[in-house]
Amino acid sequence: MRRLARETWPVPSQLVLPMFVREGISEAVPISSMPGVMQHTVDSLKRAAADAAAAGVGGVMLFGVPAVRDAEGSGADDPNGILNVATRALIEEVGDALVVQTDLCLDEFTDHGHCGVLTPSGAVDNDRTLERYTAMGLAQAEAGSHLLGLSGMMDGQVLAVRAALEGAGFTDTVIMAYSAKYAGAFYGPFREAVDSQLVGDRRTYQLDPANGREGLREALLDVEEGADIVMVKPALPYLDVLADVRAAVDVPVWAYQVSGEYAMVEAAAAHGWIDRRRAVLESITSIRRAGADAVLTYWATEAAQWLREEL
Repeated sequence: MRRLARETWPVPSQLVLPMFVREGISEAVPISSMPGVMQHTVDSLKRAAADAAAAGVGGVMLFGVPAVRDAEGSGADDPNGILNVATRALIEEVGDALVVQTDLCLDEFTDHGHCGVLTPSGAVDNDRTLERYTAMGLAQAEAGSHLLGLSGMMDGQVLAVRAALEGAGFTDTVIMAYSAKYAGAFYGPFREAVDSQLVGDRRTYQLDPANGREGLREALLDVEEGADIVMVKPALPYLDVLADVRAAVDVPVWAYQVSGEYAMVEAAAAHGWIDRRRAVLESITSIRRAGADAVLTYWATEAAQWLREEL
């Protein structure tokens, strides 16, 4: 009876698996703060993506970890850079089975770890960064990416990338905007995953965790600029923002269950303090219940298998 009356039931196709591919390694490298998550080689990335497809996962979101960085993040739009090489490999391997998505941000590629180009004083230069984002977006579209995840939180980034795509004829490339992305405390393990060079924080361009209405306003602006999908990140600490955004926009709304959320559950489960499977599925269900049409989660493949068992 409970199953018959259940209001929210996630399905595998609503899950997106974030993945890391690292240049210059010969085998996959475990990420110590995210048990079970790896920095992949291109070959191991293809195998893991094939496993996700077999489990029924809806898509993968790809992050690149280059061997060399510079102040401009030059590797981001290099056709032979690790992210674009891996994108082409995944399109060939699973492009008919999964939505292959790419992170569009400079932080993995800069030697200072910020999401944009810096001024001489060390501030992020919004307009110069938009120029880099448009070059990066075109490179990703040319590599075959189905969806660009604009995660840098620069003002006007959706409008700039949309204009560049349209001008180059990439009219079918989807833009997903990280609209309500908060400068919170839940990103720590991700910094290890991408070998972040960041010193300090990103509070000058990511949102204040205390501001719910600001997240909604950013989502509305991104829809106005042409975003096909808007994102709330992190997920569980911002379910109120997620619900407000879902009620206000008429495009799909996604949420990112970030590295800190993942690590907390894994750590508690490793100590036997919580039931791991139940906690994972309950957290994903709560994000869907709050209004997310899809959830980015590092448990995507495993959770998809569990969900198929329960259907």
